[in-house]
Amino acid sequence: MLRIIFTFVFCCSFFSFSSFSNNLTELEKKLSKGIISDLKKHNIPGAAFAIIKNDNLVLLETFGYTDKNKTQKIDTNTVFRLASVSKPFAATITTMLAQEKRLNLSDPITKYIPNFLLAPKDAAKKIQLKHILSHSSGLMPNAYDNMLHENWSMAKIIGRFNRVTPICKPGICYGYQNIAYGFLQFAIENSQSQNYANILQERLFTPLKMNNTSIGIDNFVNNKNTAKPHVLIRSKKTGKKDKYGKNIKRNIWHPVKVTPDYYKVAPAAGVNASITDLAKWLNANMGNNPELLSPSLLAELRIPRIKTKKDLRHRYWKESLKDAYYGYGWRIYQFEKGTIIYHSGWVQGFRAAIGYSPELKVGFAILMNAESNLINKISHNFWKETFEE
Repeated sequence: MLRIIFTFVFCCSFFSFSSFSNNLTELEKKLSKGIISDLKKHNIPGAAFAIIKNDNLVLLETFGYTDKNKTQKIDTNTVFRLASVSKPFAATITTMLAQEKRLNLSDPITKYIPNFLLAPKDAAKKIQLKHILSHSSGLMPNAYDNMLHENWSMAKIIGRFNRVTPICKPGICYGYQNIAYGFLQFAIENSQSQNYANILQERLFTPLKMNNTSIGIDNFVNNKNTAKPHVLIRSKKTGKKDKYGKNIKRNIWHPVKVTPDYYKVAPAAGVNASITDLAKWLNANMGNNPELLSPSLLAELRIPRIKTKKDLRHRYWKESLKDAYYGYGWRIYQFEKGTIIYHSGWVQGFRAAIGYSPELKVGFAILMNAESNLINKISHNFWKETFEE
């Protein structure tokens, strides 16, 4: 295991070294120790996490290895899949383009995808970009996600929507989407006649010096410093027997291949990044790069748009959440003592989470190359203890 703890100062979107991290608070030391303990307890193959306070990256820490064979340690530049933590990037670009009058958030999605039809046919014309951004399109949750796993092209999946009847009118109910979020790519690319990856590179990644960040499966598999995905299987015998005389098995992490399925919907789940880069992105969203992400842009992204009652029942989070909404690309979680702007991600073999408190000016991000719900426990505990400090 490799542990790295430094204090950094953000300047002009890149890191410059400050003093070694002897000025961590007792709470930050406690939180870091608790996260490492949980990662060890659950035998997580590899992880990395960061804490930001005000404009300072006060902690950047790595844990474990890129794969179960322990051939390469996770470092601060190791790239993970962000999964649905990709959505804030798409929402930011879309809203930014709207503020520049390059598109309108009230545009119907059919303006950019004319062959997108629902049953009845005129229902599709009522879904606007703002409904896609806030998961309030009226479509059933995760509509046609299964087809991504079945190697269907986006064109073929779009053609299948003519069989779908919305469950409510746009803007009325919450229904989390991946394929529909992927529709944003059509609007974004139409606004500038560039491809989605180049637009993100030019407008976000390059200005923020996010040098390890990319879009798509090819960039991930061709990178030599990537975390390998792992899923949990229950197969290895312990040599012990239960009270019925049966062999006791234990759960082990098993490596799996990176698949192209969710990469087909790049705005929903197509971004790859290291913890160093994710910390830069987090810092910018906390308002510390106003020349790039303006206060008005950030304010629009985090307006509560649609209530997400299901979040109030999630394990761990239900202990502390008083209310929950989705904005544009971000969840808005209300604790008793404050709010966090948050998103998590999950694809096969990876978990990711990122969040910040506008009131406390604190941010936290974590990446794991293991498909474990432990990330919710870690994230919840971090924010619970931070608010109770």
